[in-house]
Amino acid sequence: MGRVLLSLLGWWTVVVAVVCEGKGEGSGRRNAYATMMYMGTPRDYDFYVATRVMLRSLQQLKVDADLLVIASMDVPLHWIQPLEGEDGAKVMRVDNINNPYSTQSNFDWRFKLTLNKLYAWKLVNYERVVMLDADNLFLQKTDELFQCGEFCAVFINPCIFHTGLFVLQPSLTVFDDMIHQLEAGRSNPDGADQGFIGSYFPDLLDQPMFHPPPNGTRLEGTYRLPLGYQMDASYYYLRLRWSVPCGPNSVITFPGAPWLKPWYWWSWPVLPLGIQWHKQRLQTLGYSAEMPIVFIEAVFYLGIIAVARLARPNLSKLCYRRILFLQAGLKLIAIWSILAAYVVPFFFVPHTIHPLIGWSLYLLGAFSLSCVATNAFLLPTLPVLAPWFGILGSLFVMAYPWYPDGVVRALSIFGYAFCCSPLLWTSLVKIMSSLQVSLDREAFLPRLGENSSPAGFNKLY
Repeated sequence: MGRVLLSLLGWWTVVVAVVCEGKGEGSGRRNAYATMMYMGTPRDYDFYVATRVMLRSLQQLKVDADLLVIASMDVPLHWIQPLEGEDGAKVMRVDNINNPYSTQSNFDWRFKLTLNKLYAWKLVNYERVVMLDADNLFLQKTDELFQCGEFCAVFINPCIFHTGLFVLQPSLTVFDDMIHQLEAGRSNPDGADQGFIGSYFPDLLDQPMFHPPPNGTRLEGTYRLPLGYQMDASYYYLRLRWSVPCGPNSVITFPGAPWLKPWYWWSWPVLPLGIQWHKQRLQTLGYSAEMPIVFIEAVFYLGIIAVARLARPNLSKLCYRRILFLQAGLKLIAIWSILAAYVVPFFFVPHTIHPLIGWSLYLLGAFSLSCVATNAFLLPTLPVLAPWFGILGSLFVMAYPWYPDGVVRALSIFGYAFCCSPLLWTSLVKIMSSLQVSLDREAFLPRLGENSSPAGFNKLY
């Protein structure tokens, strides 16, 4: 009887192991792609979306490794659940590592919690870990990176390697020493993970270039990774067209200005291949979270256009006769109204929506609010919409995909701006003259509520 029970227990253990492996738990994978997530910046949700898109893209590439998110304890549970359930990632909850460099004069508060990246060295269940920032765009599978040594990174700067993607061998000894170095006040030029890890591996520039052994063996030591594993979007798009001649063209990174990350709708076409990130999102995560807001805003703007047109007479009377005593300031109010029409809609477009939808919604909003200014101040339509056409034209000039190099593109944009400047100035002059004509005309008209003509006036006719 006991033997039968032991046999049944063994069979049940095998079944459970198989089921868990099918769910991605206990799969016994030796390697992992890891990223981090923390709270405390105005862009937390944007990076959450970016992290999910990156995880989905790795999943779509069928990488032979676990996907892992090092999430601080303050990351909300309703963000953690989709990461585990829908994106197939494992989540490691951690306490934030205190940043002792926050009092440095050059410290950027955006990087206060990036030292959480050091937790990657605690992932001792894995032989190798590829640590990633959320602004990486994978073009192809990079599992050969797990053959690299104890630490490997890319020099996108001639003298400083980039910590947006690096390979490491987890070690509690290294992790404890790093924490000790933090507490001891190790020199850190930028106060972030970039400066600290760079100072911890100061000799990487002198190390050999990584070339994956064809037999699949794992290397020891430290190596420089080829540039093709971290192609900088701001440096290499227009000149090299993502065709780096030395090494693979596997990963694009966007380490530049924080407000030009590829998931922001306005970053395209400033960084033209940022739209590739949105192609990955469209194929993986989708835009279902933002589309209801887009639809509501579009209906709202269309309503503004209709109301502004229908209420044109009353709007103009309100602007000119009620505030006629502000004749000197009325021109300024009109100009500020036009400026607001082009600025305000920008802030109401969902940040991570697809660029084509984002720019369309922005242009619709700018057009609708410009209609309000046009009808309220009785302005000529084309001069008020001159900036609208200028913005639309600049999008076409920047997004043109067949420039031979970056110099030609820059000159084209400069030439377009040079040609548009006189037109914008002419439009401003026409707006000001139109305002003056309207003020002169309204000065002879009676205020609202007054008699249309003095007593006895009609007897002359």
